Amino acid sequence: MKPDDTPDYEFRPLTQADLPLMARWLAEPHVARWWGERDKELESIASNIDSIAVEPFIIELGGKPIGYIQNYDPYLEDGDNPFDDQPFGTLGIDQFIGEPSLIGQGHGPRLIAQFAQMMFGEGAPRLLVDPAPANSRAIRAYEKAGFRALGPRMTPDGEAMVMVLDSDEDD
Repeated sequence: MKPDDTPDYEFRPLTQADLPLMARWLAEPHVARWWGERDKELESIASNIDSIAVEPFIIELGGKPIGYIQNYDPYLEDGDNPFDDQPFGTLGIDQFIGEPSLIGQGHGPRLIAQFAQMMFGEGAPRLLVDPAPANSRAIRAYEKAGFRALGPRMTPDGEAMVMVLDSDEDD
């Protein structure tokens, strides 16, 4: 249960109308550093709007878009699954806060924890994240949200620090 002073984030499905906002966020230095080339990432995100493997969401706070979050089923990914040792039903998540003025204010761990509760409520037994080992800000945010490190692993996107949160660890 979250404290009364914790912001309540909304997660609404990403639509085509959100793509200009996504393009702006993907060009922000704090996002581009970890997400890669804007046009390629935007194309990938846009292709997920109607995907069965990925669910993309806009994160809203007080009715205003502040970031992006997605969950994905690693067992439905094209190609080799670097997470095939994880329990069936595990969902991966990726996210960023798009608005630069909101970085460093504690939104990351709080919105991740709230999203995790939503995913667990829908039946996911485990959530997995795979930030770059050098992305210490993301790793710390995931730790604050309750994730624990399994260790480094090679993925199609390069080396990652694999971290997990189980539905029974969120108390």
